[in-house]
Formats: sequence, C-alpha cells, structure tokens
Amino acid sequence: MYNPKSSKAEEFINHDEVLASLKYADENKNNIELIDKILEKAKSGKGLSHREAAVLLDCEIEEKNKEIFALAEKIKKDYYGNRIVLFAPLYLSNYCVNGCVYCPYHAKNKHIPRRKLTQEEIKQEVIALQDMGHKRLAIEAGEDPVNNPIEYILESIKTIYSIKHKNGAIRRVNVNIAATTVENYKKLHEAGIGTYILFQETYNKESYEQLHPTGPKHNYAYHTEAMDRAMQGGIDDVGLGVLFGLESYRYEFSALLMHSEHLEAVFGVGPHTISVPRIKKADDIDPDAFDNGIDDDIFAKIVACIRIAVPYTGMIISTRESEKCRERLLHLGISQISGGSKTSVGGYFKPMPEDENSAQFDVSDRRPLDEVIKWLMELGYLPSFCTACYGSGRTGDRFMEICKSQQIHNFCHPNAIMTLKEYLEDYASDETRKVGEKLIAKEVETLENPQIKSTVKEDLVKIHAGERDFKF
Repeated sequence: MYNPKSSKAEEFINHDEVLASLKYADENKNNIELIDKILEKAKSGKGLSHREAAVLLDCEIEEKNKEIFALAEKIKKDYYGNRIVLFAPLYLSNYCVNGCVYCPYHAKNKHIPRRKLTQEEIKQEVIALQDMGHKRLAIEAGEDPVNNPIEYILESIKTIYSIKHKNGAIRRVNVNIAATTVENYKKLHEAGIGTYILFQETYNKESYEQLHPTGPKHNYAYHTEAMDRAMQGGIDDVGLGVLFGLESYRYEFSALLMHSEHLEAVFGVGPHTISVPRIKKADDIDPDAFDNGIDDDIFAKIVACIRIAVPYTGMIISTRESEKCRERLLHLGISQISGGSKTSVGGYFKPMPEDENSAQFDVSDRRPLDEVIKWLMELGYLPSFCTACYGSGRTGDRFMEICKSQQIHNFCHPNAIMTLKEYLEDYASDETRKVGEKLIAKEVETLENPQIKSTVKEDLVKIHAGERDFKF
C-alpha cells in the first residue's frame, strides 16, 4: 500500500501509485479545466502533489505549457529572486566496490586510474579552489569501506575546514557519499557538514537492481531509505536527485516528488535541494546505450514542473550541461550551479595527463569560474557565495520556515551582495570586477529595508578595506 509516512521504501515510493499517477496524468493531459485548477493552486506557491505535477508534465496544450513555464519563472523569482549560488565538486577518491553500469568508477573497470587524495593533496586542491574564489564545496567519493571509510571522509572534512589561504576559506562542505548508517550520519553532522546529497539514480526498483548488479548499492531499500537515516542522525538538510536517462523520465519525476512528500510527511522538512543530472559520456560509459534519454525541451519541462511542485527547494544544475542549456534552465527554476568544475580526483591543483584521466563524466561547460560569474551578471543574475544560513544555524525546518514564507530575501539578498563583493575584491578579473561593481550598486538599491540597506553599504566599505565574512 502507498503510505508517504511509512519508513519502508516500497511503501513511500510505491510502484503501483507511480503507475496510477502516470495513468491519471495521461488521461488528463488535455483536460483544460483540471489543468487550470492545478495551475491556480500552484500560483499560491504552496506546491503540488505528485499527481497534480504529473498532469502538468504531460500537458500537450501549447498555451498551457507557456503558462507552466511562465509560472515556474515567477515562482523561482518569488522564492530565490535573481540569486544564483555557486559551488564546486571535490572528488576525494574513485575507489569503488559497486557495479553501477552507468558509472566509470564501477569495480570491473580495470583501466581507469584509481586515485585517493592524501590530506596534503586535499590541501592543495582546496587552496586551488579558494584561489578561484569558491566558498562552498560538494565532496564526492566512491563506496569502498577499505579505501574510503567514514574516518577518511571525516578527516578530509576537518582538513578542508582548517585551510585558510590569503582571504580564502571554505565555509560549507556538502557531502555526496554512499548511503550509510545513522551512527555515521551523526558523525557527519558533528563534523559540521552542510547538505547531505544522495542521488537515487532511479526509483524503479526492478531497473535499480539491474543497474546496480553488484556491491552494497544493489540494496534498493537501504539506499532509498538513506535520507530517513540521515535525518535521524541529525542532518536536517538533505538533497535528492535522479540520473535522468536511466529510466522513464515520467516515472522518475513522480517518484522523486513522492520522496519529497515523504520527507515532509515524516520530518516536516522536504529536500533542501533537488539535482537534475542527465547521464553523460564517461571513460567506458556510452549514454546512447541507455534508451531513456531526454532532449532539452523535455528537460526544461521537468525543471519547470519540479520548481512549481516544490517551490521552496534549491535546484541544482552542474557543468554536465552546456552553457546554452544552463542559461535556459536558470530562468525556469535552477538556483544553484557549479562553476570551473573538475570531475576527476585531483583535477584542480594540477591538470591530469590524458592517460591519467579519472573523471566521473565529461564536463560540457568548461569555462573558468570568473567567466561564469561574468556571464551570470550579464544575464541579470546575482552570483552568490553565501553560506550564512548554515553559519547562523538556519537549517532544516528553520530554513524552510523563512523560505516558504518568502522571507529569505531579507537574509540571502544582502548576503549575496556582500559575498559577491568579496569575490570581486579578491579574485575577479578587471573586466568582471567592472561588471560586478555596477551590479552591486544596482542591487543595493533594491533592498527595501532601510536598516539592512544602510548596514550593507557600511559592510561593503569594510570589505573593500580588507574585512571578510559579514552576514545577516
């Protein structure tokens, strides 16, 4: 039976309920009266159920699709304004015991170079990232209890937080590692991580088991229930995601929203972020071998409908996608992007020779961070390196409360302005700095609270004089 409050994966991601939702959506994809009713509900900014959102995703009426895209853009602006948060992945190790057929790190791949960073190498990578201007990292590691035990992850987090180079500092470490125990999640929480991220890859249990034929990741229930254990371990910011292209996108879309509803029902806090990666070419992986690939138009519709259904969540797009694709999706719901990314182990400090390439997937957007920042600003977006909510304890239900009430602008907008000023002072090229200073002057004037505006102006002067890490 479908039960969003259940602790069992096959009950809160119930296969029959997914199929029933898809059938309902197919039957009503041209039902103008119902679609209008769903859109009217969505305009309240309170979100949609997985069934309602599935109807919008399937909608074939051109006029209504235009309304869907316009509403997604409005909701994104209402909740996140024109801010775009920047981050970078940091791959610690590609040793892995799993047999995932879509990932080049699978255990049977004997020719990809296996690497694991030492703590000294991690320092070199972090300094290289700090010298770009990054303040927020997402650490990645394969599942290998011998090479990548939890103790290694915890030591690495401690190392990352300890490094202060010039004016650089990593203020938030998000963690994307394999499903683990409540006890280990407690340790990660105590280490001061930001968001715990785990992609489901696919919610279809039969497909999941076929795509993960060997290794501990084969256990569908243990993997799918990981977010519950993370919450029980004290981590109240979690990030969901599927790898689009492995299974029917309609199935994944509905199940992803069911997972979000489950977290809300049980813990009162939905996903802090939702990521939407598509399968890409890698060492011995051919994306054309999978027959569920989606084109850019369907991809855009998915992003728009997720934004409408889960208005409060941060939505992430990585450098897997091209500049053109990322620009389109920024309008429709994306609020976080990576920049200047390397998906190999040890890719920042010293570029890898071609025969030592250990990348998990090919990067499409290869522009350096400074170019990405300038591009965002020229598009009218405010790049943000803010980590103030994490530093101030505004996580979990506390963050969701101010986000859902759309009070987040009072914190995030001034913080974004100040962290951009830090970037311009410490890392930007002359051309980027000129564009940024004009944008900051404009954005300061949009601050409605006179006291906040006055404080921001004072702090911008202090930042120019050399002080750092101001936050509301």
